[in-house]
Amino acid sequence: MPFVPPALFTTRPTLEGHFGMAASTHWLATAASQAVLERGGNAFDAAVAGAFLLHVVEPHLNGPGGDMTGVFATAEDPANPQIMMGQGPAPAGATIAHYRNEGLDMVPGAGALASAVPGAVDSWLNLLEHHGTWELVDVLDFAIDYAENGHPVLARVVGTIERVQELFAEHWPTSAAQWMPEGQIPKAGDLVHNRPYAEVLKKLIAAGDGVVGRAARVAAARQEWKSGFVAEAVAKFISTPHRHSTGGDHAGVMTAEDFAGFDAHFETPVTIDFRGYSIAKIGAWGQGPVLLQTLKILDGFDDERLDPSTEIGAHTILEALKLAMADRDTYYGDADVDLDWLLSDDYAASRRKLITDKASLEFRPGLDRAGAAPTFTPPLVLEGADKGAMAKAGIGEPTVAKNGVNNGDTCHIDVVDRWGNIISATPSGGWLQSSPIVPELGFCLGTRLQMMWLDETAPSALTPGNRPRTTLTPTLISKDGQPVIALGSPGGDQQEQWQLLQILRMLIGGYAPQQAIDAPALHTTSLAGSFWPRTWVPGGAVVEDRLGEGVINGLIRRGHVVTKAGDWELGRLSCVTRDPATGRVTAGANPRGAQGYAAGR
Repeated sequence: MPFVPPALFTTRPTLEGHFGMAASTHWLATAASQAVLERGGNAFDAAVAGAFLLHVVEPHLNGPGGDMTGVFATAEDPANPQIMMGQGPAPAGATIAHYRNEGLDMVPGAGALASAVPGAVDSWLNLLEHHGTWELVDVLDFAIDYAENGHPVLARVVGTIERVQELFAEHWPTSAAQWMPEGQIPKAGDLVHNRPYAEVLKKLIAAGDGVVGRAARVAAARQEWKSGFVAEAVAKFISTPHRHSTGGDHAGVMTAEDFAGFDAHFETPVTIDFRGYSIAKIGAWGQGPVLLQTLKILDGFDDERLDPSTEIGAHTILEALKLAMADRDTYYGDADVDLDWLLSDDYAASRRKLITDKASLEFRPGLDRAGAAPTFTPPLVLEGADKGAMAKAGIGEPTVAKNGVNNGDTCHIDVVDRWGNIISATPSGGWLQSSPIVPELGFCLGTRLQMMWLDETAPSALTPGNRPRTTLTPTLISKDGQPVIALGSPGGDQQEQWQLLQILRMLIGGYAPQQAIDAPALHTTSLAGSFWPRTWVPGGAVVEDRLGEGVINGLIRRGHVVTKAGDWELGRLSCVTRDPATGRVTAGANPRGAQGYAAGR
């Protein structure tokens, strides 16, 4: 085995059993999912229960007004994984002309103008309708309980509220009422409630009263969400101008018709073969193919070049990621993307030749099939630029600022059951600081449109009906037509990068899930950021200090612009696995931040 051996100590054990496993970014969601499995539900019932609970307990990372993507395989048809498409499109009124007439150069990072049509709730209900076994009332019981009766608020939720308290107090009174009752910010561990959201969930359940059949009752709830009281309340509320991250007041453009026009659905994933495994991802309407492109480039190197814990491995991985990310920022979008070319052996070989012993400081997208240079190149804003001069552009990740800007991170959940159903899903958006709360609903809209450009030539140009090029991208890995690993991570532009490290360590290095999750992480910032101010750092590399001084200094000598993040700061991975031959299941979860957990038996 050519990789550096994993550490003998792990922060948690890799869980092992044969009944079922769940792993997520919050212990309550994991516990709820496992409870569903224990009571006879399948992996999809369990994932939906956990996901709705994440709306309640991680409101700074996701919400009902946000979006999600998932990848899953059923026990009945394991050789054909499917994508959960829960990314809503730009509303009909979200035109480049309208936003420019509002005085904007970029889509804002907070406020209703940044919102795509919410897709998360409809997507989860779509999964439950077609692949679940439980009644909606039972699946939603966990979320309703904690929304009504309260849950201990996380310190990170409190920190988020603290950073936006002036925005809430001065401009978003409905958000202040929910998160700062009587003007007081909760303390970590205080019980917080979201009773309006509990009532929303009860109304969705009630939409199925008198309807015959479990699936039909779930379908009735979907219809109520899309064309009933939720859509009407959102459209009415955002029609009043409110403060955006631009510093100006704008009305939203989403209508009830936009809500009604969206249908979550399933798609065929994009896949490649790597070292005898099939890797399944979402299409180029998101950043999923970045992982696939990177693996295609790396597949041409010997195993010893692929260990993230060595100098040559870390260097090679960073260089391959920069090349794939340049293609993402140049070619990806909800349009015709020539993935057959971008994922071809010939294209990967041409990109691989660009990797030398030195770090590249250039932005290097590849040539298209005809050998032509790309027609669009994203504006490359250097890190450290005058952010005050850019304030009117709108703000998104990577930090929570006083005007509602959010690092967001995101949530994640993985579940596998004893029958072989398996799912990995990444819900996000609709953070408590995204836009003002719609008071009768208890949640706000998301900000995913900030990933679209106000430039008609961009593949990801703001276009009504098109999906923003989301960063949400879980992974499913199969071998011999059977799913064996489901994994994913929050982290915006880092999602593919951190997952890549885990995949290499597990598939080539032989690491167990928890060993791979605990291992030191790194990523590149030499890319056009997906969130305001959309900066790039030429040659930028962020590493955990545990990578070791020898490796870190070696990267610096090769020309990487290295930032040391601390020992346990990068990576938010979780994972479940299943051995089809024996039925053995395992799980691991991220220890960083003391929040994620796995459970199972």
